[in-house]
Amino acid sequence: MITASDILHLPYTPDLTEGGIVYACRSLASSTNLKGDLSLEQLRQLVGGMAVELAFRRSLTEQAIPFQVLGTKPFTHPDRYNVSLGGHRCELNCSYISRRPQIARLRKDHSLTLHTPALLPIDQFSAEGYKPDDLHIFAFLLGLVTVSCEEMDKAMTAGQPACLIHSLPVGWSCPTDWLPLEKLAFKSECELPISIEIGGQNSEREFSTARMELPPKKRVVLQQCFHSLAYLHASRRPEGRIGLHSPTHGEAYIIPPKEWGNIWVYGMDIMLVGWLSHEEYRRKAKVLNAGIRTFQVERTREKNLFVPMEELNPLRPLFKRIQDWSANSK
Repeated sequence: MITASDILHLPYTPDLTEGGIVYACRSLASSTNLKGDLSLEQLRQLVGGMAVELAFRRSLTEQAIPFQVLGTKPFTHPDRYNVSLGGHRCELNCSYISRRPQIARLRKDHSLTLHTPALLPIDQFSAEGYKPDDLHIFAFLLGLVTVSCEEMDKAMTAGQPACLIHSLPVGWSCPTDWLPLEKLAFKSECELPISIEIGGQNSEREFSTARMELPPKKRVVLQQCFHSLAYLHASRRPEGRIGLHSPTHGEAYIIPPKEWGNIWVYGMDIMLVGWLSHEEYRRKAKVLNAGIRTFQVERTREKNLFVPMEELNPLRPLFKRIQDWSANSK
């Protein structure tokens, strides 16, 4: 059992969001993203989840708590591996709280987190590869997002950072035929020049990006070769339509001004609540059906397992054991 004093708070800095955006964009363009384009909400969750993981690794380093990263792929790779603590694979499970009233309540009374469920989707928990002594750590990220165009404009007018993304449909991001997008051209109907980043995959299915400046109402051909396009990232909110065309796809694809979303996460606080081993979680967990409202989400989208947060183990003793184990093993 844990109490509010066991909750660990990690500071949130803008570079965490930047790292999360790099990861989210690579995930959007990854060949493992078999469903094609991800929703803006899913992209923000990827940004927030990676931000928490980066903050967690930073905290371990600052506290001289030894850890390893299983595998050799960098953190930005969609198939990256988890942190390992004392030889145990460690999986961070983060609940993202973005509604202002809830954020205010949690910042005023941290103990409210203890009365929420520690959720794990059944499909995720039952996946192959878990060992009984793998660790599940549960965390909360408190941060705002801009969902509407009005909220986006308000944030940008106030000088807040933003990342405006338009994800392309499956036909562009996951084409049936793996062919080069020949004579790929872009055209902007904006009144002023606008810079865009194009993200996708090359002939070897490797993540690839290109940057270009689009002058007003002038067609520009991209010299770099892509085989798929996953997203466009605009340097500012376009006030006019932006179109792209390749003979490989036939008709031009047009992006209206309102079809850009801001995936920047305005993080405030990260709360590490506690942990359970995979086996402990299995023994304690109960089933929560899809469509149920919880503190974290309006309605669960899938069937989950849950354990009350107050039944988790505190993190400080775990970290102390890891330090002691490392010292004794030298």
